[in-house]
Amino acid sequence: MADTNDNLKPASEAPSAPTRPVAATPKKAPVTKKVSFEVPVPTMPAGPSPATRSKLLNGALALLVVFGVGFGGGWLGAASHNDDGSTSVSTQKTVLTSQGNLISSIAKDVGPSVVSVDVTTQTAGSQNPFYNLYGGGSGSQTQQGAGTGMILSSDGLILTNRHVVPSGTTSVSVTLSDGTVYKDVKVIGRTNDSDSLDVAFLKIQDLKGKTLTPIKVGDSSKVAVGESVIAIGNALGQFQNTVTSGIISGYGRSVTAGDENGSSTENLDNLFQTDAAINPGNSGGPLVNLNGEVIGMNTAVAGEGAQNIGFAIPINDITGLITSVKDTGKLQRPYLGVVYVPLTDDLAKQYNLSVTRGAYIPSSSDLGQTTIIDGGPAQKAGLQEGDVITKVDGTEINETTSLTSLLGKHKVGDTVTLTIVRDGKTITKDVTLGAAPTSN
Repeated sequence: MADTNDNLKPASEAPSAPTRPVAATPKKAPVTKKVSFEVPVPTMPAGPSPATRSKLLNGALALLVVFGVGFGGGWLGAASHNDDGSTSVSTQKTVLTSQGNLISSIAKDVGPSVVSVDVTTQTAGSQNPFYNLYGGGSGSQTQQGAGTGMILSSDGLILTNRHVVPSGTTSVSVTLSDGTVYKDVKVIGRTNDSDSLDVAFLKIQDLKGKTLTPIKVGDSSKVAVGESVIAIGNALGQFQNTVTSGIISGYGRSVTAGDENGSSTENLDNLFQTDAAINPGNSGGPLVNLNGEVIGMNTAVAGEGAQNIGFAIPINDITGLITSVKDTGKLQRPYLGVVYVPLTDDLAKQYNLSVTRGAYIPSSSDLGQTTIIDGGPAQKAGLQEGDVITKVDGTEINETTSLTSLLGKHKVGDTVTLTIVRDGKTITKDVTLGAAPTSN
């Protein structure tokens, strides 16, 4: 039998945009990235990833293909059926035309809530795994990158990916859809570089009397495979508010992502997969439904011959942080302190587990790293290697609802009740969530 470690891939637990250049500026490297754990915990190496990088999918960990309802957008209209059972072609054309008009209308409505993000980063070429992609060498170097962001509040709070504003960022500016440019934008906080939730928050310091239009936040738990979606972003760091459309191709995806030369990899889990084109520079931009609500943040794109495979972080994995940042003005990531593996039928069978869904905490020896962080909330509450967390406050963990997303709804200091299967028996543990390390 194969080594049991072969299929064991961590989905770490607590701790994973630019403004449109006035003129097309190829020197600004667009960003599209990948990352995803659960609570902040140092797991896979994840070096600073400049917004200039275009993260490409290297390989899948455990792609969970979940087929649900059919193509969503059928509500726009239905082809009429004649008495003889034939379908009216003219009605079909009307449906397609209506959908095209709807996409155009949504893009117009959402566009003002999407910004381009330009970033200048000071890096040491020899220490930056992505710098060599752009002709860098050793020593301190200045780079420019571009990505996308979403406006969260009328007073200038913006959501983007962490890799859009990497460690070493020295200046950030954003450009609104109407061309207004704001410089000296503050980085409120970034999740830790080892955190799989690839998130950062920005704040425009002086709006100069302007009131911004916040994006509408949807509920990603209601998204179904086949549902129509629209991606908006700063494609290639040059084409602001580029609009593409497609469908949700899958959800609950777990992948390993890295830079183009494979010098750095990161784990992502619980991602939406979409065939809406996500280009370098789209990182941090919204994936919206046909109600014009953001249901995901575009983060990664598959490369090397793959077509129409992009990934987005479900917005429900981020909403808890959004609330926390709005309330406190700083980023505090709730932290459980475990590294876990999302269970599948195959993994459950391989490890002789009595349940097939949940967050499995493998032994440190199996995974080759600490899986219960010393002194962390999980250890203090008595969690053990081999435990399977099946519920958080009564809500089941499954393909569409990850441990990350459930904990993400809480704040630092909240107490949650975990349902755990240990040695075939079900127990509960109350855990007070701590604050995950963040990168400033």
